[in-house]
Amino acid sequence: MAVRVLFAFVGGFLVFAAAWSVLATVVVPRRIRSRITRYVALANRACFHFFADLAGSYERRDRILAIQAPVQIILQIVAWLALFQVGFGLLIWPFIGGAGLGGAMEQAGASLPTLGSVAPGSGSVAALDILASLAGLGTVALQIGYLPTLYGAFARREALITLLDSRAGVPSWGPELLARTHYGLGSGVSAVSELPALFEQWEQWSAEVQESHTTYVPLVWFRSPRSLSSWVLAQLAVLDAAALYLALLPDAPGLVQARLCLRGGFTCLTSIARAIGFDVPEDADPNDGISLTYEDFQAAVERLRRVDFPLERPTEDAWLDFLGWRANYETAAYSVALAVDAPPALWSGPRRHEAEVIAPLRPPTRRAGKPPLMPP
Repeated sequence: MAVRVLFAFVGGFLVFAAAWSVLATVVVPRRIRSRITRYVALANRACFHFFADLAGSYERRDRILAIQAPVQIILQIVAWLALFQVGFGLLIWPFIGGAGLGGAMEQAGASLPTLGSVAPGSGSVAALDILASLAGLGTVALQIGYLPTLYGAFARREALITLLDSRAGVPSWGPELLARTHYGLGSGVSAVSELPALFEQWEQWSAEVQESHTTYVPLVWFRSPRSLSSWVLAQLAVLDAAALYLALLPDAPGLVQARLCLRGGFTCLTSIARAIGFDVPEDADPNDGISLTYEDFQAAVERLRRVDFPLERPTEDAWLDFLGWRANYETAAYSVALAVDAPPALWSGPRRHEAEVIAPLRPPTRRAGKPPLMPP
């Protein structure tokens, strides 16, 4: 009996830990650390990365990793119910008489889904049965209510990314966004004046994504429907475009919107990177430099020159301002892109595997009997 009582205390701790994890994950509207969900996520991620590493191409890895986050949610509820099963079984064990530990586990297993296939033998067991039933039904009900919240946030996140694909290419790239906007997507009419409105939209987007992805961390690993699209790359492309806009056009309208977009963007990426375990400084020092090279920056400026983008400053001067802006978000963006195995796009950092960098796809806009409108 002394051993049973000791294990009953262990069972009570397991029940409390599982209940706290459920509340912290799906009820409390802020991020609260839970070791249960963290260990489930780490194990699930390691398993999926093992199989993804065996895939030869990025498209195959993307297909495998696309189900990583949904499986994590399923394993999460399985882990909670398993802990409730073991915990309530250990709590019932001292009151179940000669049935033993197996009978206690059977009693708890019948109570969690409210099957009622095993009748309680005493009032104490009946009380624990009721608590187990409430825990099982409550966990399932909360998880069912949790899914619409996740997929609603996912849908809102992806809507603006889909709109960006035609503006910044797939995978997205900041200089491409500026080039296509100036070129008017082949219309020949510059749309640079619309950039401040775009930056304002993405400031709002950053605030929403920061709130949802730090509160419901599995959203970080939800992948976009298109294999070469990624929320991390879209965010990075807009931030690079805003930094280039400020560096190259110091007298252009909408500088405040660009600055606010940058501020909201690197706050979002830093918060998410820290939420998934990366030690990212909240205030980066531009004197530490960035991974992007001056040669990469020159190539981007040359891309803009090919579409006659209105460059107001020499490349050397613009580079110093651009470096100062990018230092704020580069480390966080590269960390998150590495963690989610985003497409190997330009200016997006290293990946788990050596992969050829994919430039934005640029399908030409053609007219019957006329040459393409978009330059290469």
